[in-house]
Amino acid sequence: MSWQLTQCRDWAQLEKQFDFVRDMQYVPQDRLHHAEGNVAIHTQMVLAALEGLPEYQQLPALKQQIVWAAALLHDVEKRSTTKEDEEGRIHSPGHAKKGELSVRNILFGQIETPFAIREQIAALVRFHGLPLWLMEKPDPERTLFAASLRVEMPLLCMLAKADAIGRTCEDKAELLVRIELFELFCREQGCWDKPKSFASPAGRFHYFHHQKGTTDYQPFEEIGSEVMMLCGLPGMGKDHFIKQFYPQMAVVCLDDIRREHKINPADKNAQGWVAQQAKEQAKRLLRTKTHFIWNATSLSASLRGTMISLFERYQAKIHLVYLEVPFKQWRQQNQQRKYAVPEQVMEKMAGKLELPTPDEAHQVSYYIDGNFEPLFAEK
Repeated sequence: MSWQLTQCRDWAQLEKQFDFVRDMQYVPQDRLHHAEGNVAIHTQMVLAALEGLPEYQQLPALKQQIVWAAALLHDVEKRSTTKEDEEGRIHSPGHAKKGELSVRNILFGQIETPFAIREQIAALVRFHGLPLWLMEKPDPERTLFAASLRVEMPLLCMLAKADAIGRTCEDKAELLVRIELFELFCREQGCWDKPKSFASPAGRFHYFHHQKGTTDYQPFEEIGSEVMMLCGLPGMGKDHFIKQFYPQMAVVCLDDIRREHKINPADKNAQGWVAQQAKEQAKRLLRTKTHFIWNATSLSASLRGTMISLFERYQAKIHLVYLEVPFKQWRQQNQQRKYAVPEQVMEKMAGKLELPTPDEAHQVSYYIDGNFEPLFAEK
């Protein structure tokens, strides 16, 4: 597979081509950690450091493109999160998490990017600080194992090393030592060159959804409903997917409830009632151990988590399916729908999309443009 973010890597040309690159020159950074200056200066230093790493030079061409794009975009949302505190210190809280959302949106709507490549770049942006700060997390192992299901650790360490080298600060040597220790920890935990393995899908689900547990634990699997939880922006083809593959399966659909009761989707005051009606329908099916499909956009991890917790209480097995078609097709399909969503609403929802991750359910699948695809890009 051949892909690249841009054919020209000259910084002046990048500024002309991309608004998110132009924005970087206006974003200051704290001088204690970034005495080199603003985000534009730092990003150029990171790119130069990355291209100078022997391990980067030895990568296959596609992997080089992926890590380079992640390096260019790793601080893209410092532009929206940077603030100065009362003591004059500059902070950018949450810039990596918000950066993941922006990268996904940019590589979906602005720059046509294959799904697995896009998600590898988005994950690298999301976790680019993890090698430096893992041991300060409340549960380092759980955090590491979840990340390993989404990102290749050698690429992550490569990006983190370039990020550390590409700055002016007094603790650069300490940062590089932290990255080395992170690699050792990954190797010790068996997730350096592959995702963390678990005893079974049920074991993986149990580990991430219960405070106590180990990766080799095999839980007793009780018989309950099989719930397929669909996730995707409006117009991505969820209804068509159901008709094509599961026409006889019971469906709980929030849109159907709204239409039955003539509730406008824009009426925020009524959405709680709609959700409650859908939950009651789901509970009736769960009590009788009936297999069913939960058909909703389910765009945020927190919203999905609420429903997954409900399904789990009834011993259900949850299969989370994310659906996506190319940007232009998505816009066309929405316009052709009987109940089309306004363009501005579509754009806002796309900017908030949190892709389902493998730690969320017993099984997580990605149905992309009519085919099931893996989360990781090709080797």
